[in-house]
Amino acid sequence: MGVPPLERSREWGRQSADGQPLGWGRVDDEESVRAVRRALDLGVTFFDTADTYGAGHSERVLGRALGKRRADVVVATKWGNVFDEETRTLTGADDTVPYARRALTASLKRLDTDYVDLYQLHLSDADPERAAELRDVCEEFVREGLIRAYAWSTDDPARAAVFAQGEH
Repeated sequence: MGVPPLERSREWGRQSADGQPLGWGRVDDEESVRAVRRALDLGVTFFDTADTYGAGHSERVLGRALGKRRADVVVATKWGNVFDEETRTLTGADDTVPYARRALTASLKRLDTDYVDLYQLHLSDADPERAAELRDVCEEFVREGLIRAYAWSTDDPARAAVFAQGEH
């Protein structure tokens, strides 16, 4: 029958720097892969994740589940929060241009793809002037073929407008 579910599952929750739990508890990767593949079979074509979901684990599972069907879907992911993958600890935020590139490179690797359809800044209260620099680097990512479009995951229309000024 295979490995019992509890032995296959892992604890993928996260914690803040002060030890407060973030994220979720036990997950079964095989069940998650089956769920994504079933969603594909049923016509789901949009998958949204973030580098911090499961401290990178969500991207890994999604990439594995999509496999050869990657080109059939739209994949969105986010960046801006900094985390330690080993300890699954959120350690802060980084809205710098160099971090945007490092985070994208890491997400592409975890997702096992060479492009992301939608790349979103995940810091809803980031400084709008800094965000303009990030918008410009996202345009570079588009030209390099690493992303197709970008957005700012925020509920502030003025902040969202900063990214909306970009072409993609």
